[in-house]
Amino acid sequence: MSTREARCSCGRLRVTCQGEPALVAVCHCQECQRRTGSAYGVAAFFPREAVSAAGPSADYGRPGDSGFRVLQHFCPGCGSTVFWEPARRPELIAVAVGAFADPGFPAPQKAAFEEHRHPWRRSPATRRIRPGGSGSPRLR
Repeated sequence: MSTREARCSCGRLRVTCQGEPALVAVCHCQECQRRTGSAYGVAAFFPREAVSAAGPSADYGRPGDSGFRVLQHFCPGCGSTVFWEPARRPELIAVAVGAFADPGFPAPQKAAFEEHRHPWRRSPATRRIRPGGSGSPRLR
C-alpha cells in the first residue's frame, strides 16, 4: 500500500494518506478560488480512515457551493490550507493536491462548478461532476 504525505508551506502541519485517492477532482467554485488564491482548486479525496494529521492546525468552516458545510484545516503558522472535511461526504477527507508537491500525483478525473471556470483556463480531460447550474456535486 502506498503512503503519501502532504504538508503546509512551513512543514509543521502534515497529513499522511494511505493508499490511492478515491477521487481526484478539479473544482472551479468561487470558494476554492478564494481558498487557493488561484483560478481553481485540485483535491484528492481519501477515505477518512486512511488519513492522519500531525502538527498544529486551525480550522475555518464555510458553506460550500453545494449547500453543505466545509471545514478547512490550515496551518496557524504559514496559513496553508492542507485538508478539509466536506459535510456532504463525511466518510471522505479532501487533501490539497498541491500540498503533496508531487508531479507524479494522479491526474483529476472529474471537474466541478465549471460555470465558474475562467474562460482562459482550458478544461482538462475530465468528466463533469455535474452540469452547470446549482445543486450539489455527485462525487461518485
